[in-house]
Amino acid sequence: MSPDRRTLLSAGLVSARLVSARLGVTAALASRTGKATTPAQTESCDWSSAGNELSCDADDRAAVAHDFGNIVHRQPRAVLKPASAADIGRLIRRTSTLGLKVAARGQGHSTFGRPLTEGVVIEMGALSAIHQIRSDRIVVEAGATWERVLDVTLAQGLTPPVLTNYLGLSVGGTISVGGIGAGSSRQGMQTDHVLELDVVTGQGEELTCSPASNPGLFDAVRGGLAQCGLITRATLRLVRAPERVRRFQLLYPDLASLAADQRRALAEDRFDQLQGAILPDGAGGWRFQLEGALFYDRDLPPDDDAVFASLSSKRDSAVVTDLTYRALAFAKLEALLRSKGLWSNPHPWLFTFLRGDNAEQLAHEILDQLSSEEIGPLGRVTFYPMQTRAFGTPLVRLPDTSMVFPFNIVHFPASTDTAKVEQTVSKNRLLYDRIRLAGGVQYPVSAIPMAPEDWKDHFGSMWPRLCEAKRRCDPLNLLTPGYNLF
Repeated sequence: MSPDRRTLLSAGLVSARLVSARLGVTAALASRTGKATTPAQTESCDWSSAGNELSCDADDRAAVAHDFGNIVHRQPRAVLKPASAADIGRLIRRTSTLGLKVAARGQGHSTFGRPLTEGVVIEMGALSAIHQIRSDRIVVEAGATWERVLDVTLAQGLTPPVLTNYLGLSVGGTISVGGIGAGSSRQGMQTDHVLELDVVTGQGEELTCSPASNPGLFDAVRGGLAQCGLITRATLRLVRAPERVRRFQLLYPDLASLAADQRRALAEDRFDQLQGAILPDGAGGWRFQLEGALFYDRDLPPDDDAVFASLSSKRDSAVVTDLTYRALAFAKLEALLRSKGLWSNPHPWLFTFLRGDNAEQLAHEILDQLSSEEIGPLGRVTFYPMQTRAFGTPLVRLPDTSMVFPFNIVHFPASTDTAKVEQTVSKNRLLYDRIRLAGGVQYPVSAIPMAPEDWKDHFGSMWPRLCEAKRRCDPLNLLTPGYNLF
């Protein structure tokens, strides 16, 4: 088949999927306004055998009928607030006899309805205890946020090697997808630093898994999109936390010069954390920014001359700031967005990884089709390189190159117009297919409609292994239906 015909056929298939996706988004948005109801939503529930933690209260159900994305909305039949993993196992065994789906909800920060179901939602925030901290590890329940984990570990001078930029996410939630952060350019994903997991499978079994015990389940759960088991407890690796951080924000006139310095900085290990952003400039164009951080002890500050050596950014335009390690969090941006009423607007975000050998060209072409108005004045496009040798989680998918670039379109639009949200989701799908044809993959927290054949393509050579784990651990396909994998 010729490249032109293959592209045309792909476009036709995409169009068909987008029609279906648009209908699904429209129905979901309608359900938010009370215009759509399913039979499961109107039935009462009397499941005494499921435990006293199960609620069918209308307010409890409404509170978990949406997620951070505010695009997809589904009202569950019931909500479980577990006191233990045993409660979750008991619930799954009971719902399996009723044919009801089950989804775990951490902090609800999915952008496209992944933790939603018309069956039963498990509020994992009820399981948030810190059980143990040692010099090299911490044991936490899955509903704990990374913010709480960091507060506890920093009191001991310790930190997880990789932290998400936004610390308000749950431990179980990020381990289920991968867990990327500023340290990933050198340290990989959060899943690469998990030592052991306690899991409840789709058959209601409570199991412990690690590289040495139940390794197949361990690999199926880390980055497995909660398809084979729900994480209830995690043992995480810890390292010594730095005393101070020096942050460098370097400005560039264009994408090419930004990428060149990012590549140089990564190759030379110039920073402990390396990221980059493409920001609206307020005049319809873009600003290009490298964001690097160096860790240091108070009596041994970094050598700024060494940092700037051979970089093309003008030193007099750079912003250099000394911070505490804790101050690198996303909280300031969250506060700003909340103050402007944008935090609860729809978030049709797109997260992808580009191949290192065509990242600049592809990113440049996409930017030419993207307006600053679309992403909003406080939105951004993140773009920076990572070495794939730092990544080792089997189900965390990356392009097959030694270097990849996260390319994420983080929309904070001022409009809540349903039609515009649908347009953005449709455009996300088109951009994703373009990126996929160029050898890229998505990071599976995106607002993209996906069919099972799309997921098969996404997981590639790992798809048979995931299917086998699903068959063993969740044969009735009860868990986490929002991804539409099976």
